[in-house]
Amino acid sequence: MLPEPATDRRAALKNRHRQAIVDAAAALMDERSGTDFTVEELAERADVSRRTVFNHFSSLDDVVVEVCSDALGSVIEGLADVPVGDGTNASMMDEMAAVLRAADLVAPLAYLTRVLGRPAAQPSPRQALMTLRVFTEVSNLLLAAILLRRPDADKLDLHLLVGSLAGGVGVLYHHWAAETGAVDTPESRQVWSRQLERLIEAVRYGHCAELPARDTA
Repeated sequence: MLPEPATDRRAALKNRHRQAIVDAAAALMDERSGTDFTVEELAERADVSRRTVFNHFSSLDDVVVEVCSDALGSVIEGLADVPVGDGTNASMMDEMAAVLRAADLVAPLAYLTRVLGRPAAQPSPRQALMTLRVFTEVSNLLLAAILLRRPDADKLDLHLLVGSLAGGVGVLYHHWAAETGAVDTPESRQVWSRQLERLIEAVRYGHCAELPARDTA
């Protein structure tokens, strides 16, 4: 067997270190129901040096954003289960709608609220920025994943579609949290499903178009 190239070993070690840091941050956030930990505590939990943490992330907030983005990863993972359509804008909308409907977003959104704080009418600047960064990162990851399966798609059309839906999910999060307290219950899941359908309708038909009648039962 040929020896593993040194560059491959270094890359594998870097990946392991990065994943260890993310896993350690997720564990600390879960234990403390928040982000109140230091770089030193994170490095100790990940069994790496403080310098290694900063070799991978510019700040603790960057680590937190990655953890929270990973928690919402069911949106990206669900793409693999959705058949690729005929390439039209309508088919791409159908694919995205199917992914959002199938994704379990309530549990990770409840988690997001627990670690970042419940959305408020006047959130702290850090809370507002962190939440925005999480949804932006998820949007970027989703766009990249769709481009891999649709390399010939019109990039602007696809970016507009993903941006509208991913941004809309961020808006829904605030309304859903205000209505339900951001808890994961059967009732809060029903609220999320209703709000999600409103988002899909608005993106599919446009805000000024006549929407089909909704079942409000």
